[in-house]
Amino acid sequence: MNPIIANLLTEPVGVSHYVVVGAFMFTCGVLCMATKRNALGILMGIEMVLNGANLNFIAFGSRYLRNDANSLGLDGQLISLFVIVLAAAEAAVALAIVLNFYNNTGSIDVDGADQLRG
Repeated sequence: MNPIIANLLTEPVGVSHYVVVGAFMFTCGVLCMATKRNALGILMGIEMVLNGANLNFIAFGSRYLRNDANSLGLDGQLISLFVIVLAAAEAAVALAIVLNFYNNTGSIDVDGADQLRG
């Protein structure tokens, strides 16, 4: 077995574990965005990418952004909260676009987007 993987499996949970899970979620989201043909699948991929980034924000913010010994280390959680608010706004706008696209074309297949003209 690879010594790096063996070391990750035997040591206590730390920042490196969160980075690995966050990178895996990010990669799954990018693959989902690249392979899905309908708009809802692409939106799910975008949410996976944002959740992978949020996990890394929480891990690094809680570990490295502490100001003093009395700090709770909530900086990563606050950054993640802003990203979640931004993702909610993005999802609302994207769903409105998808609904409008469905009303115009009768499908949510993104290949039909070349028919739209401004």
